[in-house]
Amino acid sequence: MERGSGGYSPYITLESLTTEPLLGREYQDHPEAVHERLRSRHGAVAPVDLLGVPVWLVLGYQEALHILQNDAMWPKGIQHWRARNEGRVPADWPVAPALEADNTMARGGAGHSRYRGAWDAALKPFQDPGHPQTRRLKDNIRRTANELVVLLAQEGRSGTADLAARFSRPLPLMVAGELLGASGSQSERTLMDIWRILDAGPDSAVASARVHTAMAALAEEKRQRPGEDFPSYLLAAHPRLTSSDLAHELTMLMGMISDHAGILIANAVVEIITGDGRARASLSAGMIRETVNHVVLRKPPLANFMPRFPLRDQRLGGYVIRAGEPVWIATAATHADLRSAAGASPDRATSTRAHLSWGAGPRQCPARELATTITTLALECLFEHFALLELAVPADQLPWRSSPFVRGLRSLPIRYELRADYEIPAPDRSAADERAPGEERPAEASTLRRLLAGTVTGKVDPYSF
Repeated sequence: MERGSGGYSPYITLESLTTEPLLGREYQDHPEAVHERLRSRHGAVAPVDLLGVPVWLVLGYQEALHILQNDAMWPKGIQHWRARNEGRVPADWPVAPALEADNTMARGGAGHSRYRGAWDAALKPFQDPGHPQTRRLKDNIRRTANELVVLLAQEGRSGTADLAARFSRPLPLMVAGELLGASGSQSERTLMDIWRILDAGPDSAVASARVHTAMAALAEEKRQRPGEDFPSYLLAAHPRLTSSDLAHELTMLMGMISDHAGILIANAVVEIITGDGRARASLSAGMIRETVNHVVLRKPPLANFMPRFPLRDQRLGGYVIRAGEPVWIATAATHADLRSAAGASPDRATSTRAHLSWGAGPRQCPARELATTITTLALECLFEHFALLELAVPADQLPWRSSPFVRGLRSLPIRYELRADYEIPAPDRSAADERAPGEERPAEASTLRRLLAGTVTGKVDPYSF
């Protein structure tokens, strides 16, 4: 790179630089090694190749914080992406469906503030500690978590299991179903399709269309029959939303709660079992929210934020970012930079809430309190009932997903042993098994409840995508 007294040559652009592929087996298994190599070569900002498309990756904490706190200068919204507008991004780029989603997470522009206000209003009943719906939701989370432990316990007081399939994914899926007020129209296919989108699979575009269709049907149902649920509250706060508009927002909520909270629970278990001891110490002291704080600092579920696009040329780190070039913030890399910057006080850095896992500035995650609540209650349940939870495979053999967005496990093999005082309830025989010949079949359980039973019995494979 040619340097000059005034910076870099105006002829140097992102496309003119040699870029290292970001996604690959090393990044999947050891992203911190990739981040540090990029940091040593480029500093706080690095040019990388994201599935055939060059993008900027922000590795520095201060640089990331600057972007997040200056939303007007570094907006979201792919309408600002110069290369895409000029036809230089492949039409079938697998990351595109997530970026093209017309929801509050991906949207830029002046309309964001009204959508954000509607989101805050619609989530308030579920995040306000004094609201009766928040108390009911917490009770339901505890009850569902205990049901999952019971289903596992009925197979034996000790053994091995995939804790992701048996606990960390079904639990937030049930919570999402309650928030959405979902009936049979909500299916396990929707969640699997959201995983396809976030993992930028080859069929992400088809999956995106299916999710939108399912959520549009749910949106229309809520428009006709509103209830005490998130879509109904969102419509009340933003009455001009069409069913298609609402479908985009519901897809976002489904991803935030079902996928991200599920990842956070699993990552928390791994950090407590294998981490540096701070998360386990916080848990032992009963400071479970501080435990979650340690986890999101060291193993944030959202690996890379949605890209930003500067409105004019901006110097960032050692480079000049041209107007309209995509800038992705690598969350875990910025946290590593924060810990390094703490110098002789790493304990202080890892026990503060300076992490960027929920974002920062005006676009900080609206559901961060809800995700934290789900995770803390899940961890309470797990470590209350189990005397032993340990990995069933070496930590370096855990199967991580390959995704440009999230850092999550495909499975979490664990060995477990229930506490000696845990009483295993007797198996609950289904009504279908007990009914007499000719007796009327009972009403079918909701799709979400059937998914819960299916994932924990192996009839539904949540990783079959």
